[in-house]
Amino acid sequence: MRHKVGHRKLQRSAGHRTALLRNLAASLIKHEQILTTTPKAKELRPYVEKLITLAKKGGLSNRRLANSRLMDDAQLTKLFDVLAERYKGRNGGYTRVIKAGFRASDAAPIAIIELVDRDVSAKGQDSGPVQNADEDELEAA
Repeated sequence: MRHKVGHRKLQRSAGHRTALLRNLAASLIKHEQILTTTPKAKELRPYVEKLITLAKKGGLSNRRLANSRLMDDAQLTKLFDVLAERYKGRNGGYTRVIKAGFRASDAAPIAIIELVDRDVSAKGQDSGPVQNADEDELEAA
């Protein structure tokens, strides 16, 4: 029986799983929408929701606790300054998981996890400018 056994192991060791959740949480806070496998998205949802709740409460001890779980100073600042203000009137339910079919290579179930009331301009924030082939030809000439 599996009574009171929580969370998925995701076929990883404990340290790898912790690092995975930290990186996924930092990416979700940065881009406010990410594409991942469905089990990872379902594991990430409570992890991020608890971080947002800590940010809403504020205070130095909660900031340090969130930093120990997130380990990314830039995203910690966004979490406490931007997201805490955005969700101050909402009692939970900060994220949504949308199933997005299956991956072509290995048929893994894919899902989009995003923040509710997200900032659309945050997606792809650090991927750099996208150039068309025509712009590349103009620069070469």
